[in-house]
Amino acid sequence: MNLPGNVVCTPDANQQLKEILDAHDGKVFVLADDNTEPFCMPLLPCLTERGAAVIRIASGEEHKNIDTLQYIWKQMCDLGGDRKSLFVNLGGGVIGDMGGLAASLFKRGIKFVNVPTTLLAQVDASCGGKLAVDFNGLKNEIGIFRNPDKVIICTEFLKSLPKRQLISGMAEIAKHAILSGEEYFHELSKFNPDSPNWQALGALVEKSVMIKNEFAGADPTEKGLRKMLNLGHTIGHAVESYSLTNGGEPLLHGEAVAVGLVCEMFLSNKLLKFPIQKMMSIVQYLSEMFTPYKFGYEQYETLVSLMNHDKKNSGGNINFSLMSDFGQYHYDQHCTTDDIYQALSF
Repeated sequence: MNLPGNVVCTPDANQQLKEILDAHDGKVFVLADDNTEPFCMPLLPCLTERGAAVIRIASGEEHKNIDTLQYIWKQMCDLGGDRKSLFVNLGGGVIGDMGGLAASLFKRGIKFVNVPTTLLAQVDASCGGKLAVDFNGLKNEIGIFRNPDKVIICTEFLKSLPKRQLISGMAEIAKHAILSGEEYFHELSKFNPDSPNWQALGALVEKSVMIKNEFAGADPTEKGLRKMLNLGHTIGHAVESYSLTNGGEPLLHGEAVAVGLVCEMFLSNKLLKFPIQKMMSIVQYLSEMFTPYKFGYEQYETLVSLMNHDKKNSGGNINFSLMSDFGQYHYDQHCTTDDIYQALSF
């Protein structure tokens, strides 16, 4: 396995970004939020030295919408952006998704660089070319496929993350491990977020990016194999969307994916005979890593209604990406409403 050609893993993000800025003669914009500007900008002095224009937005999935996108475009217009401008996305998955989409549509497309600062963004959201905003209460409903011109991954940014954000990213690594094989899952289970071994985490990040590239590179626009990267996401996206509107504290993306993985591993066992002992080892890992999210039978209909809008669906069926064993995957698997209710009750 190899890293995608546009991705570099480095201990010195500033030097990598400086080389890009030195080769660029146009205006530079930085999209940051109220977390990444104070904590991550200081690690990239090349941006200040270059006089990059900083566009600040509020953090959180609830701001990943068309209103924020319009605000970004207005700032770019007011600050003199043109087709030669370069856009740097400094943040997590929300920043990468929105900033990439903003750059791809501004003036019919300008170059953009992702500098992911959360674990989840480093292993998943920053590479692969999916760009989107939420719309009408649905996750990633409006978007396009376009790869960033460069992705700079540096674990130094992760050292300032709250523990909850760090753990959130572990769900996507767990997904990649299930897709890859049992050996990688055992390797992942040794990592302790309470006393992080940053070198070991860097190796996990790099391997996860390679695994994602195996699927996304073979199927860039998600017509077949790439659908497997949605393992845990059919139910996970529904739970995440529900959490954004039910009046409680919204789940982080990885927290919702963890819920989805537990439910979809149950479906994998029920429908494809995923070995039950292996299934329970995955469930135990996720249950120990993540705080359980409580919802009751009265929410099941709402969750299934949200799943009916999933982009993998076809012919009126809710399609799932499921497993018959570690490394043995099957996409476009149909599940009945009763199957889904059983999974939600698991």
